[in-house]
Amino acid sequence: MKIDRQEKKLYNIGISYKKADALTRGKYSLSKENQVSLLKEAKEVGFDGLFVLSTCNRTEITGFADHPFQLIQLLCKYSGGDIEEFANISNIFIGNEAVNQLFRIGTGLESQILGDYEIVGQLKLAFKLAKRLNTTNTYLERLINLVLQASKKVKNTTKLSSGTTSVSYAAVQYIIQNVSNHNSKNILVFGLGKMGKHTCKNLAEYTSNSSVCLINRTQEKAISFVKEHHSIRNSNINNLTAEISNSDILIVSTGSDKPTITKKHIEKNKKILILDLSMPENVDRSVNELDNVSLINVDELSKITIETLSKRQDEIPKAEQIIKVYKEEFNDWLNNRKLVPAINALKESLEAIQKDEINFHKKKFKNFDETQAELLTNRFIQKITTQFVKHLKEEKTSVTDSIQVMSKVFGKS
Repeated sequence: MKIDRQEKKLYNIGISYKKADALTRGKYSLSKENQVSLLKEAKEVGFDGLFVLSTCNRTEITGFADHPFQLIQLLCKYSGGDIEEFANISNIFIGNEAVNQLFRIGTGLESQILGDYEIVGQLKLAFKLAKRLNTTNTYLERLINLVLQASKKVKNTTKLSSGTTSVSYAAVQYIIQNVSNHNSKNILVFGLGKMGKHTCKNLAEYTSNSSVCLINRTQEKAISFVKEHHSIRNSNINNLTAEISNSDILIVSTGSDKPTITKKHIEKNKKILILDLSMPENVDRSVNELDNVSLINVDELSKITIETLSKRQDEIPKAEQIIKVYKEEFNDWLNNRKLVPAINALKESLEAIQKDEINFHKKKFKNFDETQAELLTNRFIQKITTQFVKHLKEEKTSVTDSIQVMSKVFGKS
């Protein structure tokens, strides 16, 4: 799949919790390794400006292409998702709609839990990866910079994120609200990614449970973490099955491409609550067939904390107004950028005339003051250019048409 070197359009394609459940989203989720492979191929085939965002709530590609199908092909190739199914559950945004989608994502308006700002860190990392692999461009860098500025403004000047609410917070609240004597239950947290860390911290902050165990595949990370959180006990990955057998609640946030918890890990006669915070789901759905298991995924967790969310709804207009301001700033930058070729064409034409005229007068007049002439004509060039820019902005004149006019008037080819 080669990309034509013609003018391409900005697209944002992907799936989210709005049209796809957790199981379906898992099919289109991209591991870090596959994100790298996707971006490397995009670079090789000629995409100019592209990055990938893959979280528990959404997987999206934003980039310039001749047609959105080129991006869809990349996503399905590296996620293993089906193109036909994608057509029924996807969102495809183009141009200004794609820009607007990024602003809404970055400010928490598109989060499954309204105002959840974990997405901001994920967006930064996604763009950082693309930049490292040289798949970004000036357009996207400017856009993401303004998205992050808008996000900070919304967070600092509105109550869209008031009240602690996130998937990890929701998991702990679910335990508090649904498990009697939750402070005396044995809790096992499996996985110490960002979600696992937040879950452990929320358990420490919102419960008095002193029987929390942590298992992580990379033992060094777990050891380092429990040194700072003395109420949490660390155990080895080799003890996973035994620790699950000893637990009343299992919280899974391992971030694997396939299930890390299956029926073989679960003791059949022991009642256990399992909260799967991973995407794709890391607890095999067959586990739910066991009578002693209650399995809760991210979609179910996102339905709680209604009271907090209702307060956030009132803040949406304020956030949208902030977005409007930053979008206008982006459009102004974009328009000014488009004017550069026309302005440069005019300046080149005027400077060519200036040079010819000065040379002519140098030959004609013996005491001709070349320095004074340059100063005077430079001011003329500056004033004419300024008026030209004003005309382009006010009249919204086509840049292409303007360059053609300059060529005809001043004889530039």
